[in-house]
Amino acid sequence: MASSFSRWLVDPKKNPLAAIHMKTLSSRLRNYGLRHDDLYDPMYDLDVKEALNRLPREIVDARNQRLLRAMDLSMKHQYLPEDLQAMQTPFRNYLQEMLALVKRESAEREALGALPLYQRTLP
Repeated sequence: MASSFSRWLVDPKKNPLAAIHMKTLSSRLRNYGLRHDDLYDPMYDLDVKEALNRLPREIVDARNQRLLRAMDLSMKHQYLPEDLQAMQTPFRNYLQEMLALVKRESAEREALGALPLYQRTLP
């Protein structure tokens, strides 16, 4: 029951509040030319860092360009021009498949009792 409720809660086709949230998020991402996957922080989650390392260089470079452009626009208190905003695709995923693969591999390593590929140490 809880899983069906949670699926309903985040499904924009069924829940009007989720649809409003998705529309607002899409609008804000378009203002800066970002994609939803650009919001993942590789310094926070090492799985994201590993997934980014496995992606092709062109995709990572495009991500970095989008992030730099967004920071530049934010510092200037500006948005992308309307014609460029219309071209943006904020919910086109490029990281999700690789991130899922990395998470499956780490779960498999943990299930087999192997050491993790990376460990975070505090300085």
